[in-house]
Formats: sequence, C-alpha cells, structure tokens
Amino acid sequence: MKSVAVKGEIRSSLGKKESKKLRDAEKVPAVLYGGENPVHFSVDFAELRKLIYTPSVYLIDLEIDGTVYKSIVQDIQWHPVEEIVLHIDFLQISDEKPVKINVPIKVHGHAKGTKAGGKLTTNMRRLKVKALANDLPDFVDIDVTELGLGQSFKVADLNVDNVEFLDPKTNVVVSVAITRAARSAAGSASAEAAQEGEGEAEASDSKE
Repeated sequence: MKSVAVKGEIRSSLGKKESKKLRDAEKVPAVLYGGENPVHFSVDFAELRKLIYTPSVYLIDLEIDGTVYKSIVQDIQWHPVEEIVLHIDFLQISDEKPVKINVPIKVHGHAKGTKAGGKLTTNMRRLKVKALANDLPDFVDIDVTELGLGQSFKVADLNVDNVEFLDPKTNVVVSVAITRAARSAAGSASAEAAQEGEGEAEASDSKE
C-alpha cells in the first residue's frame, strides 16, 4: 500500500473554543491513538485533501513536531451541512501487528453476461480487510470477464495473499443482473426453439 506524508502540530490547549479557533484558521483538531497515550494535535486542512478527496487508501507517515508515526485514518467527523472536517482520528500501526482497514475494489474486464443483455452491478465499493501493513493492498482487483447472467463474485470467492477478508463471506461484491431485456431475449429464443421443434415434428409426420 502506498504511503503519504502528513504534518501536524501538538495542541497546547484543548476544548471547544480552541477547536473553533483551529477551524477558523483552516486547521483540523486531531488525535493519534494506538500508542501509550493519545496524542492531541492539529493538521492543516490542505494536508488532508490528499487523503479525503480520493477513493484510494494510504498508509500515513504522520509527522508531529519532528516525530514520525506510521498510521492510518481511523475516523473523520464532517460538519452536517458544510464541507468542513470537524475532527479526524488517526491510528498508529506497527509492522508486526495486523491492521484492519477498508480498501477499495477495482473491477476490470467485460463480463460476458452483459453481452447477453445483463447489467453489471457493483454492490460493494470497499472491503474490510486484515493484514500486516506491508501486505495491505492498494485495492482488491476483480476480473469479471467470465461472469455470466445471474452470476456474481462474493466475498468468499476473493483471494489475496496474506490478506483476510472480514466482511460476511456471503456478501455479493459484484454481479451480473438479469434485466427485462435479457429475460425477453431468453424467452424469444426459447419460443423460437420450440417452434423449430414443432416444425421438424410436423415435417416428420407428413413424410409418414
């Protein structure tokens, strides 16, 4: 998984008033968990853009007053109306301890079921996985080329080396839905086959 660098500054004061001052200065109150004690700090909103305005997920080299912590984003609290990050939590990680994180999926290929009139549907955009930091994938790649009408990939069908999938194994990740057009085409084909069968039978009877 790719890494990005983010810089923060230790907060000398806590509380709602101080948090409001930070936001007015386009800074975001933040906390780093996972160490011996939580680290309260602030980060420029501009530093967060590379993390929150992308479907990608990153490991973060979080530098706070000269000390670098390897971390991931744990939670983001948004303003209910305005596009403002009110608070962000980071989680410190280590190379020896598995990490739980949501990673995006990436679908490629042209499902053969769509050629028969089906519709490719992505039911899950992200998957929750557990792995060591060095084994975390940037995304889960799914080749849908062989998916026919009514077929799907479930969580149980996915396999990535050294990665454990935590979502229910029966969850459908991507599928080819049978549309009305596909049903209609299948019905027409069945009707034509039946008519051909009747025609052959009549021809056989007339010969007798």
